[in-house]
Amino acid sequence: MTTRKERDKYRSVSVLEDAGKVQWRYGHPPDFSSVNQLFEEGQTKVWPEGSLEETVQNAIKSWEMEFSHKIRLQDFKTTNPEKFKLFVNGREGLSAEETLRLGSYNALLKNSLPQEFQYYKPEEESFESSHDAFRSALPRGFAWEILSVYSGPPVIAFKFRHWGYFEGTFKGHAPTGEMVQFLGLGVLKVDESLRAEEIEIYYDPGELFGGLLKGPPISETKTTDSGDNTAEKQSCPFTH
Repeated sequence: MTTRKERDKYRSVSVLEDAGKVQWRYGHPPDFSSVNQLFEEGQTKVWPEGSLEETVQNAIKSWEMEFSHKIRLQDFKTTNPEKFKLFVNGREGLSAEETLRLGSYNALLKNSLPQEFQYYKPEEESFESSHDAFRSALPRGFAWEILSVYSGPPVIAFKFRHWGYFEGTFKGHAPTGEMVQFLGLGVLKVDESLRAEEIEIYYDPGELFGGLLKGPPISETKTTDSGDNTAEKQSCPFTH
């Protein structure tokens, strides 16, 4: 496991470099020990050190780390803020400022479905509430791995897997303890310094929400003989 005193081998940008100058969202550099353990226990691919696959995997994890934990674009090392655009499932691109304001969950979960068919409504969520919801549902973290890389820089096409264990409540649904995951495709365009200029992501949100909505609604869970509602007693840990 990694600690804040060690360099994170799964991210190309160290949280320790210039740590005192960076404005961190939660007041300090993040600790990825829990999600790194989840990754090591559940990864299906182990890429050789220095390979293109490992390089892309670590670069994407570093990109996500900066958007989730840094609050100023001037502190980013993985992104070209003047040119950056995030495209999800063919929708209109989001700038670096918009992505940072919305948060990675809201940016990736925006959709054009009618309101009555939306499992999750990003426009009703803030950065903080969206991250709280998924940290509660997936207390050990939400691991990410590269499955394949089809082309090298400057335009990198790849296939990925995202997974975690539904061990906390999610939007009124009791946890199942089961793995939830989804697969997707991405295209990453980088500049000569390997900073992201454009990212395109394609995936089916139904794969994720199918697992998160499988738990029974907490209001409908049965009360035990002692009068305690077991679902209501489920904790909502806030770990990362």
